[in-house]
Amino acid sequence: MKGKERILTVLQGEIPDRVPVGLFVQEEYLGWFFPEKKEIDRVIDAVECARILEFDLLARDRQFETPHFMKKNFPNWMVNEKTKIESGNLYRIIEISTPRGILKQVEAGPYEERTISGIHLSTVEYLIKDERDFEIFSKYVPRIDFETILKMRERATFSKKLIGELGISAPWGWGGVFNQAATYRDIQELLVDAYLNHEFYQAYLEKMTELMVESNEALADTDFKCIGIQGNIANSGIVGDNFFDKYILPYEKRLVKAIQDTGKFTLYHNCGKARVLQKSYVKMGLDMWETVAALPQGDNDLKEAKDLIGKSITLSGNLDQVNFLKKASLAEIEEEVTRIIHTGKPGGRYIFAASDFLERGTPLENVKKVIEVAKSEGCY
Repeated sequence: MKGKERILTVLQGEIPDRVPVGLFVQEEYLGWFFPEKKEIDRVIDAVECARILEFDLLARDRQFETPHFMKKNFPNWMVNEKTKIESGNLYRIIEISTPRGILKQVEAGPYEERTISGIHLSTVEYLIKDERDFEIFSKYVPRIDFETILKMRERATFSKKLIGELGISAPWGWGGVFNQAATYRDIQELLVDAYLNHEFYQAYLEKMTELMVESNEALADTDFKCIGIQGNIANSGIVGDNFFDKYILPYEKRLVKAIQDTGKFTLYHNCGKARVLQKSYVKMGLDMWETVAALPQGDNDLKEAKDLIGKSITLSGNLDQVNFLKKASLAEIEEEVTRIIHTGKPGGRYIFAASDFLERGTPLENVKKVIEVAKSEGCY
């Protein structure tokens, strides 16, 4: 089997020739791996990296992670975006003018010129500060336009051809519903809204679900095989399973179903704590959950997750790429990768990966050793 067939076989719940080695590489690692490149593209350069190192590729495109309504003008919706670099940070200031007032969002993150497309910005001023902001947003936010849909189709066709049999492209949509809601409204306010202002919370989450279903249906109705959903904000360090099932699950479940109804797979990303949410992920109807992160990044145990939900959804991850992979000896890497592979491998439904994306400065010989051992130990 080649990477594409191997990954799709696992997502279908069947047994491949070996466990896919689907390392997560993005701008940070790619910029370090290709120091001569002036700009980094997380699909083009990920393909080259996968060819060189010979791993199975799940490319994570970000081109459609920012909603259309935050990037361009529509009737009664004028977007003015400015950026500035200050004290080593990139700030993005977006003001949206509508007939009833201005909505403002400010996001910030560490600036690095070569890998700017991979910078993850955090909100420092929120678009939806109060109910009046939501009324404006709800009334004027535009529906997805044909130009955006056309770009999705073109990018999917391009990615499919570029990646070939190496693997698949699993682009990020905007995020999970709760993730996106917490991008535009302070999470502390949002959590309180669920209890003390439930009518507003429900209306807000319903609107976000409506918009996200529309966008993800369009993204999935392309040559992409799998759509990524970020669920890291609603982790079990912030919410419990009861809160998740009551106030988050119904909306995420609708998003997952909308993608699957197009015939495509769903990949749900929570690289942190999720131990008490694993059964909820099954209820959500997911095809795959990553990254089964153990301590200290998460609170998950791969064997426990395999026993609990491993027959229902595909699991991915578990190698500590921060505290272990960057410092371990080759002998330690062989032992740890062997342990992880033999824990995740039985019964299929497992893709070997780290607990998140590979970091810059990770010794190349360590990464090569990971791939070598995972391949040799992963054969069925």
